Amino acid sequence: MRLTTEEKVELGLKEQGTVNPAFGDKDNDEAPQLAPDIAEPQTEALDEALDKGPDLVYALNDRPPWYLCILLGFQHYILAFGGIIAVPLILAEPLCIKDNNVAKSQLISTIFFVSGLCTILQTALGTRLPILQGGTFSFITPTLAILALPKWQCPAPKDSVTAPTPLQNSTGLPENDNSDEVWMSRMREIQGAILVSSLLQIVLGFSGLVGLVLKYIGPLAIAPTINLIGLSLFIEAGKKSGGHWGIAALTVCLILLFSQYLSKVNVPMIAYKDKKWKVFQYPLFKLFSALFGMCGAWLVCFLLTIFDVFPAKSDEYGFSARTDISLDAVTNSPWFHVPYPGQWGMPTVSVSSVLGMTAGVLASTMESIGDYYACARLCGAPPPPTHAINRGIAVEGIGCILAALWGTGNGTTSYSQNIAALGITKVGSRLVLQTAGILMIILGIFGKFGAVFITIPDPVIGGMFLVMFGMIAAVGISNLQYVDLNSSRNLLILGFSTFSGLVLPTWFHSNPGIIDTGMKELDQVIVVLFTTHMFIGGFFGFVLDNTIPGTEKERGIKSWQDEAQQGSKNLCDESCYDIPYLNSVFKRFKCFQYLPFLPSYKTRR
Repeated sequence: MRLTTEEKVELGLKEQGTVNPAFGDKDNDEAPQLAPDIAEPQTEALDEALDKGPDLVYALNDRPPWYLCILLGFQHYILAFGGIIAVPLILAEPLCIKDNNVAKSQLISTIFFVSGLCTILQTALGTRLPILQGGTFSFITPTLAILALPKWQCPAPKDSVTAPTPLQNSTGLPENDNSDEVWMSRMREIQGAILVSSLLQIVLGFSGLVGLVLKYIGPLAIAPTINLIGLSLFIEAGKKSGGHWGIAALTVCLILLFSQYLSKVNVPMIAYKDKKWKVFQYPLFKLFSALFGMCGAWLVCFLLTIFDVFPAKSDEYGFSARTDISLDAVTNSPWFHVPYPGQWGMPTVSVSSVLGMTAGVLASTMESIGDYYACARLCGAPPPPTHAINRGIAVEGIGCILAALWGTGNGTTSYSQNIAALGITKVGSRLVLQTAGILMIILGIFGKFGAVFITIPDPVIGGMFLVMFGMIAAVGISNLQYVDLNSSRNLLILGFSTFSGLVLPTWFHSNPGIIDTGMKELDQVIVVLFTTHMFIGGFFGFVLDNTIPGTEKERGIKSWQDEAQQGSKNLCDESCYDIPYLNSVFKRFKCFQYLPFLPSYKTRR
């Protein structure tokens, strides 16, 4: 019997015992680990297999050793830290928290705790892709619009202490309780808006409406959507890097050094196995490139701060590179804070807030669909099937409801920078992200631990953003390999959708108040949608690709569908999207064939 190339590679991997052979096995959760206790040396068969796929060290269904899962999961925690912690810091002023560091630390602990819960839900029951869930900037714009209403304006300092509150009893409240009620009442309004508007996301997912639209989405709609995820964040990367371009450049150089130049270098390590010590080679730099790069630059900033190389005045260039700027956050943060639902009180609901927040839900949904395709591509999985996307969007809606109940002041969505980290570290294991979710829950309870990472200088985070967001933009462009780029039709659609996704949001930001329909709620919806880069690019790409005449081969639809059917055979098949332990139950009863979010759903009858 003649074997195909993929089968030869798979057999070679099994014989060497270096890679989990159950890539496409539906019972992959019970498959043996990648190595019994330690990782064995890289073999020629492994190198051959990695050269054929996305050059992964660990694929989607692989189960790295527990200590690697902790280290790699912690690396994802560090990468998501800047984005997640930015949400409560941005909302602190409009929520009237001001300099209340205790309240800030509680919000930070809460958003990390909920992000960990949502990450475990998404990786176990949602798309089952290695996607980290965290706070989303799509919800910040409608939140700021809601808090800008006259009734939510922050009171004068003297009023915030002396003004009575509805919860005040006959004995009166201490001044700090009055102050807390000022920001808690605003938080409850945001909670209610997110709670109700997120129901739309659940309906879109469980009803299959998202999957119906996906039938008409091709590479020319996905490419600008993913591309603009990276391109739209260049301002944030520039702001943080601009604090000290030397430190930002150092961070970039270190990440590139570890992830690219030293990726083939295996570090000798010692481990105790079979009652004796053994020396084995391990791709340490490739696995922890982002973590080593950030920690290396962080250490340099720490040393330069100790020796007073950086200026001590906040108005001088390079001050933001100091590591002692936010030390008060570490001092004032509590040791323990266990978040719980309703900790700020019962959420309040108003029509204007819900309609405004709905725009953020739609934008987050569009962004997440693009993230699913990017993540699947980087972790060696086939393009996600319809049922997985439907289920993923529904689980994100559930995650937003959990975020509203706990009171993060925000929702949850897929994190693009962590998807980019998959392409840099070459680790696409689902188990690693589940470990990251557990770490976020545990560390979210320890306030002091999270506060330590507030001291990471902005230029270090900016340097990491330069690499990560550039990777995201490149992943979007890579989808064009299925499209005929010699076609003027395709070039027009790609260029116009991408350029519009950059121009329109910039114009809306430069002309605030330009939209005036007479309905504030409708104005908020329009402004939020048209200031979301990914929504604009994906919308124009989708409409033009489905209305301008073109063959399926020209549009890349045929090649894309063939890729979806074949998947990455050398890594895993579509069974990686099945819900573990329940697949046999779904196939036994015909009623499950009519639920569009289950693997047993029959799209053709």
